[in-house]
Amino acid sequence: MVLANFSRVTEFILLGLSDTRELQVFFFTFFFLAYVMVLLGNILIIVTVRTDPKLSSPMYFLLCNLSFIDICCTSVTSPRMLVDLFSQRKAIAFEGCIAQLFFLHFVGASEMFLLTVMAYDRYTAICKPLHYTAIMRRQVCWLLVSACWVGGFLHSIVQTLLTIQLPFCGPNTIDNYFCDVPPVIRLACTDIYITEWLMASNSGLISLFCFLVLVTSYMFILVTVRVRFTEGHWKSLSTCASHVMVVTLFFVPCIFIYLRPFSAFPSDKHICVIYTVFSPVMNPLIYTLRNKEVKASMWKLWKRCRV
Repeated sequence: MVLANFSRVTEFILLGLSDTRELQVFFFTFFFLAYVMVLLGNILIIVTVRTDPKLSSPMYFLLCNLSFIDICCTSVTSPRMLVDLFSQRKAIAFEGCIAQLFFLHFVGASEMFLLTVMAYDRYTAICKPLHYTAIMRRQVCWLLVSACWVGGFLHSIVQTLLTIQLPFCGPNTIDNYFCDVPPVIRLACTDIYITEWLMASNSGLISLFCFLVLVTSYMFILVTVRVRFTEGHWKSLSTCASHVMVVTLFFVPCIFIYLRPFSAFPSDKHICVIYTVFSPVMNPLIYTLRNKEVKASMWKLWKRCRV
């Protein structure tokens, strides 16, 4: 079935972040460097974890998967944005727009679920240390990661199906630098009240639910650390602190954008930069600069490569 059959609109025009030449040069330089940092930083984490047997614990297995998702997430939007910054006409085909929307929500929801799993991993390690190895077995970790991807796919396919069934027969200008659900469905030539609430219930409630689970797990961790006061628990708490920074950068903007009626609020393209660019950039910095084991493994990897 051809997607274009649903609509007389064959392409959308992306307005981008700015139409000022000086700002476009600045944005290109900044986002190009950010994209390179995301690729190099996360690839380095993946290679380091996969080559060092000491980093075989569930925490590093999940971190490796998070790095892969971050690469996917920023690659959905950044390359297109960089090209469009110097394009006179920022057009994207209807099919390409729907594909970008699908993959963005696919990897974005998968990352939400994975961050929740990582919080559960830290909760188990700190609050139930004697049962940690039995609970977080390698088979369980693979099952949890697979569930994250399946959950992300189911979430995304629902958003995509709700979008392509709408008629697009008039305006085709998207006030953003990528195709996302809120700005796209605003262009529909029909009443989208029910559709936008269905989408808000899907994206917004998933974001809010995962965030509440994360906050609850950290509250249990804080209570456990206050009671026990051991060096090992304080070390684990330091790891959780970096996790909280990632969660804040990622979840708060998502909850703000998706847990509300889309048509009642203006475009939030500058807020979208936080979870599509800043969060993937910060992940490798936070997890490497605050983790002595990862830094030591990277240093050994560097010395081996120089030999």
